[in-house]
Amino acid sequence: MAQPQTDSSFASVLHTNQQSLFQQVLRNPERYRLQIIYTQINRDRQNKPVFANYYFHYDPSLYFNPASTVKMPLAFLALEKLKGLKKKGVDKNTTLLFDTSQPWQRPLYKDTSAANGHPTIAHFIKRAFLISENDPYNRLYQFVGQGETNRRLHEMGYADVRITRQFMGLTPEQNRYTNPIRFVNGSGETVYVQPPAYNTDSFDFSKPIRVGRAYLERNDSLVNKPFDFTVHNALSLGTLQQLLQSVLFPQSVREKQRFNLSKDDYTFLYRYLSQFPSETTDPKYDTAAFYDSYVKFFFRDSTRRLPAGVRVFNKVGWAYGFLTDVSYVADFTHGVEYMLAATLYVNKDEILNDNKYEYETVGWPFLYQLGQTIYQYELKRPRKFRPDLSAFKLHYEHRDPADKRPSLKEVDN
Repeated sequence: MAQPQTDSSFASVLHTNQQSLFQQVLRNPERYRLQIIYTQINRDRQNKPVFANYYFHYDPSLYFNPASTVKMPLAFLALEKLKGLKKKGVDKNTTLLFDTSQPWQRPLYKDTSAANGHPTIAHFIKRAFLISENDPYNRLYQFVGQGETNRRLHEMGYADVRITRQFMGLTPEQNRYTNPIRFVNGSGETVYVQPPAYNTDSFDFSKPIRVGRAYLERNDSLVNKPFDFTVHNALSLGTLQQLLQSVLFPQSVREKQRFNLSKDDYTFLYRYLSQFPSETTDPKYDTAAFYDSYVKFFFRDSTRRLPAGVRVFNKVGWAYGFLTDVSYVADFTHGVEYMLAATLYVNKDEILNDNKYEYETVGWPFLYQLGQTIYQYELKRPRKFRPDLSAFKLHYEHRDPADKRPSLKEVDN
């Protein structure tokens, strides 16, 4: 087994924060399955970025459950696929309807979270990014397809990605099937049909992945053996960081690693990777439940807000005691930018599915301390050239105070 990678200079930066919980986790990286990647970005005179990764206990072979972070590559792939269907007369704002061809599949003909009630790829991506809703991920998965998802990502060089599961409690065999889909125009006329699909590709499940000492079954009976993640979604933290970098800075990665997206696609992704629920008009989320830092773990504290001038372009995930965030942080006030990715496991009793995870007492506080350690370090770090961050300066939406529609307070995420 390879030793986890730690850069001593990065470890020294982390140890400048002596907060007790933060240091407790840092001292026990194996217990918390902790992995961190800090990406320093320096610009040259022409504003070209140069990236340098620094690692703490990074081990690409150490499993973590990616949870909702897999929504990010599915969103990228969905927009890429739509670009290829442009000649068919469909785009991200075209209504699409989900029929069924298997008894376990769920149809979808209306999206009650949308102001117009129409399901669209654009609306699914907004819901998946803004507060990390689950059903939009399932629909993106059904649109792109299990086989196409994995083949395309492997072809692009993201070899350790395995996305084989929807968030529906299905068996590995059931997850191979995807729904028939119809795109319809404003008159309700069908403009494109995607037939149901079955993925015949094989997956390598030869390496067992087991975590914990016990778990609860669906009927709440205790099974005294580790939980089996062997056939679950998987990818490394480094791959997550590269996927985000490939969309935010496409010229910084090899051509094969770039998604085939339009300029409008990039702007759309940048907006909803960074926009706050309080700014969003559609869906209209309850801002008490879904506050600005709700899915910005590196800035999630009691204020529930980010510092003025800061935007975080990111995707988070949480499930089974695992917490993960992969982020690009831009501070337009101070001319600061960097990337930060981290994952840890907070499950003291080592029983999975009992919903007794230490998210609030250990996980989120640790990630906040990590985020602030790097943010404060970056504020002080000298730069030869101040970055021009105008590419990420976006026009965000604004809530209309006169909008009396009820807010969404409860979602599956």
